[in-house]
Amino acid sequence: MPYLLDGNNLIGLVRRTARPSAEDRASLIAELSDRLRRTKARATVFFDGPAGERSSALGPLSVRIPASGTADDLILREVAASRAPRDCVVVTADRDLARRAREAGARSLAPEEFFRRFGPAGGRDRAPAANERVDVDEWMRWFEDEGNRD
Repeated sequence: MPYLLDGNNLIGLVRRTARPSAEDRASLIAELSDRLRRTKARATVFFDGPAGERSSALGPLSVRIPASGTADDLILREVAASRAPRDCVVVTADRDLARRAREAGARSLAPEEFFRRFGPAGGRDRAPAANERVDVDEWMRWFEDEGNRD
């Protein structure tokens, strides 16, 4: 069951910011990777960003930025391209995106439920607070290690 995560929406909820920074993205990616690492689940987190589609795989987590349009558009294209849209789970608090995903045949899930399903990350029982510092360099070293990728 692929999880399709609305990255900027999750950052807004977890970090409480409308304009996510590179540090905010890195923090969310670290949190998600840590939670997914202990499971067999796979997820893709989609971020809005500068044009030029980019993707990377970090173990069970993939990161995608659309070449054109929005992350929401790319999430909906992924659902439409799926052989089994009903198996796709779109994780977002954006009611419009959740509705459109359901209309396309996917299921939607609130971010809080997603975080509950995947338990504590790194011994924590919650997502990082907005004022918590994240060692981005440490996570970049972890992601650069080929042994931590598929």
